[in-house]
Amino acid sequence: MFKLAFGFVALAAFAQAASVQRVACPDGKNTATHSACCAFFSLRDDLQANLFDNECGEDVHEVLRLSFHDAIGFSKSGKFKGTGADGSMILFDPIETAFAANNGIDDSVDALSPFLTTHNVTAGDLIQFAAAVGITNCPGAPRLEFLTGRPNAKIPADDGTVPDPQDSVTDILSRMADAGFTPTDMVNLLASHSIARSDHVDPTISAVPFDSTPFTFDTQIFLEVLLKGEGFPGTSNNTGEVSSALADEGAMRLQSDFALARDPRTACTWQSFINQQAKMQAAFKASMAKLAVTGQNTAKFIDCSEVIPIPVPAVAKPATYPATKSKADVQQACNSPFPVLKTDPGKATEIPKCPDGSFDINSC
Repeated sequence: MFKLAFGFVALAAFAQAASVQRVACPDGKNTATHSACCAFFSLRDDLQANLFDNECGEDVHEVLRLSFHDAIGFSKSGKFKGTGADGSMILFDPIETAFAANNGIDDSVDALSPFLTTHNVTAGDLIQFAAAVGITNCPGAPRLEFLTGRPNAKIPADDGTVPDPQDSVTDILSRMADAGFTPTDMVNLLASHSIARSDHVDPTISAVPFDSTPFTFDTQIFLEVLLKGEGFPGTSNNTGEVSSALADEGAMRLQSDFALARDPRTACTWQSFINQQAKMQAAFKASMAKLAVTGQNTAKFIDCSEVIPIPVPAVAKPATYPATKSKADVQQACNSPFPVLKTDPGKATEIPKCPDGSFDINSC
């Protein structure tokens, strides 16, 4: 009797799946579960070929940063004006790119804006879709969700919605809460710093990575931010930079990352990602799904996640202490047991550089 019932359930599920008809897209090449998804196939291919070059390079990092800065322009309390993930960073470019916290964001705005003229999508959809596509070029990144349906922004977001790296943890968490995010969401989203580099935190240096593996989406960032730094804690001219344990090798550590990794409200979430690639991927994907629709009514949104490419597989390497570092260098702020890790061989960790000494090796 049980086998018979199970068989009926299986047949019903098969029939339901078979009844879902795919739509033939106008390009004559692709099919989709909904016609609204068709426009994103050509946009995906255009972005990969003409912006990202199918690489985990600077453009991926910049567009990912733009996806956060655009979406966080929202306030549940009404303290700030803005409608969240709405493309206002592009549509009100002269206004929002002038905000201090958006310093350098004009690079990604300028890079993405031309795609609006050649593809039938809204600015908000373009930004979040580009971020989801770009990060798939980074080994170890999750396949992000993508929903379409964001209307174009009618007003710019107010200044002050983007936290600065020199802000206190209390101020950062307060701003994030006003936009709808928990302290755990905050740490989850910072997994993006595993592939990030700085061009504008310290104006004297550019393309400086935040960890020793800036071209892979891995958990090294969560380990290395907890290491004692040279001249610790040593802030630099109130720029939001804190001396890194790998400062001599060219890495930078943000003051906000440093503080969040040690604050009792976020320290255990931070530590929990060390050497836990799958956990970090899932957490980042979940919080990015929230970020991508911040301030939006998703009742009529359409799921087009099928258009997002399958990400490059993770590098088969566990988290390790950089050469010459060990557990003795960790400033542990969470009472949970610290993972047992090996140390890389060698005299010092070498972060990949171009012949001219810069760090954006994809543009050498």
